[in-house]
Amino acid sequence: MQSPISKVIPIRVDEGKGRSPSIGEQLLAPHDRTQDARGRTLRDLRISVTDRCNFRCTYCMPKEVFDQHYPYLAHQELLSFEEITRLTSIFSTLGVEKIRLTGGEPLLRKNLEILIEMLAAIRTPAGNALDLTLTTNGSILRKKAAALKAAGLQRLTVSLDGLDDTIFRKMNDVDFPVADVLDGIAAAQEAGFENIKVNMVVKKGTNDHEIVAMAKHFKGSGIILRFIEFMDVGSSNGWGMTQVLPSREVIAKIHEQFPLQAIEANYPGEVAQRWRYVDGSGEIGVISSVTQTFCHECTRARISTDGQMYLCLFANEGFDFKTLLRSGRSDLEIANAVMHTWSQRDDHYSEIRGSQTTNLASNNRKVEMSYIGG
Repeated sequence: MQSPISKVIPIRVDEGKGRSPSIGEQLLAPHDRTQDARGRTLRDLRISVTDRCNFRCTYCMPKEVFDQHYPYLAHQELLSFEEITRLTSIFSTLGVEKIRLTGGEPLLRKNLEILIEMLAAIRTPAGNALDLTLTTNGSILRKKAAALKAAGLQRLTVSLDGLDDTIFRKMNDVDFPVADVLDGIAAAQEAGFENIKVNMVVKKGTNDHEIVAMAKHFKGSGIILRFIEFMDVGSSNGWGMTQVLPSREVIAKIHEQFPLQAIEANYPGEVAQRWRYVDGSGEIGVISSVTQTFCHECTRARISTDGQMYLCLFANEGFDFKTLLRSGRSDLEIANAVMHTWSQRDDHYSEIRGSQTTNLASNNRKVEMSYIGG
């Protein structure tokens, strides 16, 4: 199947600045972390485990594109659990400590808890377990939560775009009830997950009237609610700047009802700006990739379902690591290819979009979110 991007670039392990280290040369020590062309360090890896989803959210997998005839990846094209684990282990030797499993809907990948158990066994050079988390639409979380926790998954993020059942069914476009997602979140809490996050994509004129209701619902629950500006990810979601509600307006709406106070980031490169309720009943976050870009501190690489490495959420090209994994290359060779690929990274799409024109979004074919993960 043709990947849903403009091109996939084959990786040669003998490429590099001058030359790439050859087999037998020592891998970089953990403290010599790879930096890209803008001085950004590789710290986080997002891995898509499936390109399939049981929702048809209009901003991600609209029905008019992802219909019954859409050519999803065949099983043999997907990275196996062993390949994902090997690649993750290689990334961990280069300083990556945070792993997020995405999709599509990752819980649709059969026996996903086996992969989680394999990833949970990986140790960083310092001997620490990876920070292992997963993003889900929550539709089958009630069924899976206990197994995910037992396998070693540490954290969960659930996508939920409103509490009004009519609006939610309209946005997921498969008539799925909001009550079942809320039940999945409850199941995750019952299974022992802490620090659960809920992500709401805010689309102006569609669900922005749900902002305060969402804040009220999760306030005091121990769950961190995050509001995401509607982004021009992929080329099929009909994005337009008029549909973007700036995060500052989200904060203003909530602050009017429930006073907020800004707080510092948990770590360098955190994409969400954090706010706490003044009365101490929790916190919220906003992700402002359209109006307040954070390209300058982005530390994330992404691996697609079929083993392509992407250097930006808005990329229009991927780098083929599946071929390296399946052609007998050593861990050292693949690690050197990762370092070389990252060192060439100059991606800063959101900054370009903001400084040039919003028409940039429609003039460039970008990888679809369902293929690369959010």
